[in-house]
Amino acid sequence: MLGKDIGIDLGTATVLIFLRGKGVILREPSVVAIDQNNGRVLAVGDEAKKMLGRTPGHVVAVRPLRDGVIANYTMTEAMLRHFLNKVSTALKMGSLFRHRVMVCVPSGATDVEKRAVLEAAIEVGAREAFLIEEAMAAAIGAGLEVGEPRGNMVVDIGGGTTDVAVISLGGVVVAESLRIGGDEFDEAIARFIKREFNLAIGEQTAESLKIQIGTCKVKPHDEEATLIIKGRDLVQGLPRQIEVTSSMVARAIEEPVNAIIAGIRRILEVTPPELSADIIDRGIWLTGGGALLRDLAERVSEETAMPCHVAESPLECVALGTGKALESLDQLKASGAILSVIRKGLLKGR
Repeated sequence: MLGKDIGIDLGTATVLIFLRGKGVILREPSVVAIDQNNGRVLAVGDEAKKMLGRTPGHVVAVRPLRDGVIANYTMTEAMLRHFLNKVSTALKMGSLFRHRVMVCVPSGATDVEKRAVLEAAIEVGAREAFLIEEAMAAAIGAGLEVGEPRGNMVVDIGGGTTDVAVISLGGVVVAESLRIGGDEFDEAIARFIKREFNLAIGEQTAESLKIQIGTCKVKPHDEEATLIIKGRDLVQGLPRQIEVTSSMVARAIEEPVNAIIAGIRRILEVTPPELSADIIDRGIWLTGGGALLRDLAERVSEETAMPCHVAESPLECVALGTGKALESLDQLKASGAILSVIRKGLLKGR
């Protein structure tokens, strides 16, 4: 047996699985392709993502998670089962029924949404399942000293949600979950291209723009990066290609970026003064895939007048945190960081 503790970052865009003693062993898109004629699952993860926007009529590629929570329970369970079986087979782990599983949820998740996540983990074979808030898991994974009586501010920007929290003494002091994330950036880019160029593009093209030349600041002309994209002309109905600059992407995502900064400011406004002093010294930490957006840390620092840092391996922080949380279960339970636990069908709230 390689390890009994599994951490799962059940993200809107990506699922990451952490195995104690092995680190992050799986990172795949949260996408499932199904045949509508018979309901059969055709592909999961990387294979399914390649089908987004490219499938025939009877095949649909769906994202079973929306805004960080389960939108399609059946598909989420099938996706998790596929990923855990893939891991189990690759590492020759045997039955998963002997394993404890820690899963993260946004801080704004309802009791119904939390229960759905727990039951999905039990259904796919966990012996015992625990929940932890994404911001807490991100802070632990980023290596912040969450157990000390000092303020730590973490902003976890995922695919569907952005969790902003101030953490001290192993617990969340103040937090807010925004229904804004990487998907919102992609949608904003697609709307901008449609409005400015009368060109319809798919979500994968919008995501490529964000990743390859996306930035949060309008650049001088000589510093701009460019990318040629292809789509469908909305006037002529024919395929067409255009050149997009990084400054165009910055203008496209201005609204969601401002919404995230506004959320950070709201949390800072209600943070106790002593913890605010700690944050001035220690800075704001960005985690999640959105933290990789160019110049975001600089924008946050300018808007809040506080230092802002991007965590090491921001994409893996939440998954690493879920795994590390299982090692400190008793302390986290005592501080209230563990939201709930389910075992053999018995659900107990915090």
